[in-house]
Amino acid sequence: MKLKDVGNIPFRLSVLQSVFPNNTAITAKAKRLEDAGDIVRLKPGLYVISPTISEKMVNEFLIANHLHGPSYVSMQTALRYYGLIPEHVVEIISLTPRRAKTFSNKIGRFKYVHCPDSYFPIGITSIIDESVSFLIATPEKALCDLMSYTANLNLRYISEIRTYIKEDLRMEREDIIGLNTEILRECACVGRKKTMINQLIKFIEYERNV
Repeated sequence: MKLKDVGNIPFRLSVLQSVFPNNTAITAKAKRLEDAGDIVRLKPGLYVISPTISEKMVNEFLIANHLHGPSYVSMQTALRYYGLIPEHVVEIISLTPRRAKTFSNKIGRFKYVHCPDSYFPIGITSIIDESVSFLIATPEKALCDLMSYTANLNLRYISEIRTYIKEDLRMEREDIIGLNTEILRECACVGRKKTMINQLIKFIEYERNV
């Protein structure tokens, strides 16, 4: 097995040991490979092969899943991925039932928002992109996460929801009416800011009938 064969999946030192089975100081070996630019340290004990060695692009969303899991990419990051909001996103935001945390490494900045166990599994999908798969929120769950976990956001009226969705987020009407309200109803049952999410559902249904 060669270093290139590890590919672009994040790995731990045990994998590196299988590449260099005769090396008795694998931590020191990892440091030398990191200094040479052959591997990238994501956090203590977790690495990814440099694209110059693996000949494969590093997938930031896959990295996010591995850095602090279980987790899924969500909020502005997911909405931007789906092309639902125009703004560029500078950090990868994920939700996790574990404690909130932030990581910064050579790949980027990764932020994790805590959510309850009962809320976590709703509206998650697995997407395959260039031979790797990662977990990401559906568009509905990403929007619900964003509204539920944005501090001091408490929209009580449909008019306020409309302003937030159309003017602040700048979502298009065809994308709004295509949202799956059943996922939002599931979120409202066990998640935060139930009144606001129920108003969001009413807004979507109103837009469909305009």
